[in-house]
Amino acid sequence: MKKIINNPDQFVDEMVEGILLAHPDQVRTPGDDRRVLVRADSPAPGRVGIVTGGGSGHLPLFKGYVGKGLCSGVAIGNVFSSPSVQQCADAAKAVDGGAGDVFNFDLAVDLLELDGIETRTVLGCDDVASQPKERAKDRRGVAGIFFAYKAAGAAAERGDSLDAVAAGAQKVVDNTATMGVGLSPTILPTTGAASFDLPEGEMEIGIGIHGEPGIHRGPLGTADEIADQILDSVIPDLGLGEGDRVAVLVNGLGATPLEELYLLYRRTHQRLEELGVVIERRYIGEYATSLEMAGASISLLKVDDELLELLDAPAQSPFFREA
Repeated sequence: MKKIINNPDQFVDEMVEGILLAHPDQVRTPGDDRRVLVRADSPAPGRVGIVTGGGSGHLPLFKGYVGKGLCSGVAIGNVFSSPSVQQCADAAKAVDGGAGDVFNFDLAVDLLELDGIETRTVLGCDDVASQPKERAKDRRGVAGIFFAYKAAGAAAERGDSLDAVAAGAQKVVDNTATMGVGLSPTILPTTGAASFDLPEGEMEIGIGIHGEPGIHRGPLGTADEIADQILDSVIPDLGLGEGDRVAVLVNGLGATPLEELYLLYRRTHQRLEELGVVIERRYIGEYATSLEMAGASISLLKVDDELLELLDAPAQSPFFREA
């Protein structure tokens, strides 16, 4: 597959440089390491800092959600690779306004405690295909982590305490379920090789955003069949039934047209309506990608008035805007 790159080994650093040059009013680096980005207005005295981190290749996931009403900082790894412990700690220090920091990873907590920075850790674990319900805490975090960013960011923006921000994020995590489908592999910039093999005409239900094996591989189904296979796992995982309220996220993995995502939303809407589940909010687009992987995921968040208030709060980043 053809790619628009220069030196593959410089892919991530040049991409981050492009983001900094394009959006200097919204994000900056607190030091010389371009693998650490923070909000342009960080730190803010008294505001809880929200730090995330992860590998590149998933925009807008991770670095794309640094902004007002969202995350305060991010540590950036190579493609599909974690950032270093030091980068995680540096991101937290740069956004610490004296109110503490909420993480969705805990690699750097010990370093921060030595500097007197109080932290709470919230781990995204919404991928229902990665572990059974009884091991939900060990699941992968995928597109549904967007909901946690949104809720935590809104709580921090309005001045909630560290414990309250973490509790809101955890409530979202506990009520979110996601499953995806892959139609083609990603091509890694450094090697030019596919991240996994998927024969022509086949799909893989439950695939991870790095190409981790799913739960079913078979002939490509129709949009309705794909949505049904995903929802047959996601709906019971949350125990949804008549009168429940949800936010729906239909996410493209990088190479799927928006039109196809709306086909998946159409069937999702039909299924939830048949169950008597009320759809309160809808998000359709690319929220967590995997380079040029063709495919999509469907996330459901069970909501109440408290969570809806957080979802509806104003937020803005170079990759997300909602009033």
